[in-house]
Amino acid sequence: MKKLVIEGGRDISGTIKISGAKNSIVALIPASILTSGVCVITNVPDISDVRILIDMMRELGSIITFENEVLTIDNSNVQNKKITEEYAGKLRASYYFMGSLIGKYHEAEIAYPGGCVIGSRPINYHIESFKKMGINVKNVADHYIMKTDELKGNEFYFDFPSVGATINIMLAAILAKGKTIIYNAAKEPEIANVASFLNSMGAKVFGAGTSTIEIIGVEELHDGFVEVIPDRIEAGTYIMIGALIGNNLKIENIVEKHLESLLYKLKEAGVKYEINDNSIILSKVEHLKPVNIKTTVYPGFPTDLGQPMSTFLTQCEGESLFEETIYENRLRHVPHLNSMGANIQAFDKKAIIIGKTPLVGKKVKATDLRAGASMLVAGLIATGTTEIQNIEHLLRGYERIVEKLESVGVNIKLIDE
Repeated sequence: MKKLVIEGGRDISGTIKISGAKNSIVALIPASILTSGVCVITNVPDISDVRILIDMMRELGSIITFENEVLTIDNSNVQNKKITEEYAGKLRASYYFMGSLIGKYHEAEIAYPGGCVIGSRPINYHIESFKKMGINVKNVADHYIMKTDELKGNEFYFDFPSVGATINIMLAAILAKGKTIIYNAAKEPEIANVASFLNSMGAKVFGAGTSTIEIIGVEELHDGFVEVIPDRIEAGTYIMIGALIGNNLKIENIVEKHLESLLYKLKEAGVKYEINDNSIILSKVEHLKPVNIKTTVYPGFPTDLGQPMSTFLTQCEGESLFEETIYENRLRHVPHLNSMGANIQAFDKKAIIIGKTPLVGKKVKATDLRAGASMLVAGLIATGTTEIQNIEHLLRGYERIVEKLESVGVNIKLIDE
């Protein structure tokens, strides 16, 4: 077990570079299975989820090198094997192997996906859509067995624009016969990133990033290349930190359009910032105004920034309302924030946050990845020492977090217990 120890309450300055997007790379790696050629992926973050996926790919026979943010995947010797619980149980994104393996081999066997416990997170959209493509799906004990004689394109309408289901059906449809259309598809930037990768291999994906995606099935794919987009969630986290303790803190390698909902809310709270090309500079604001936050699908306020934003709201002067609309267990970090001095009343998926409240360092836990980010922000603005346990959650999504924060003046240590 690992923990972070933070000496908080000090301003920070300097430059933080944003890494490649976790939510992109965890789909790009399984997507590479669709070709027997060589794929090159750049701007790859060195996070634990990536290391797990590399191990999974090697288990299937991929030859992989990973250095200097460049991931090279040679799939010429890949074989279709069961994705066991040893791997699938470690991360939610393991379910993308469903789409890629069934798409290439017309059969797949995979253990239940793992990941953070932030809600029920059903994959019924995935399963029902697979069935409409002619795939027989059996739920046996702790894994899925999928098989088809012929993979057929179809039309789908999602009642909810699920990112995972959108990507999984894209993967399955690439080598299917005929046309596939996804209506009410998720529009997150990561989906367009995956589609760009697939098209570089010879796929025919149109409309990714809009609510209607069309895929024309092709016979085979060839070598592929893609650059991972900057991580908008990592960027948003550091931007909030800059608004709280920054002194001309520069955050570079961002895409402003991907951060519009966050920047709008920060401006509403009184945060001032300067954006130049792909960077943003900001300093702390002494008197922040309360704002209301309601998480929703892109381009709305992202659920993955909701928890760190709740910490930001504790420093706003007045009453802020927070509502999570995607997952039912996103507020498990609230008791830990309250133990540090926050005044938050949580009920169901809503919270009333009264500020401004000074925070004091305590021993707390990261109950999931984004809760870990919330506790990180709290530790940075709190007086005294904060110890965050179960920090492995945070390391799944934030590359070199200790080094990045140390470089701008934070007293922070990662300790193995």
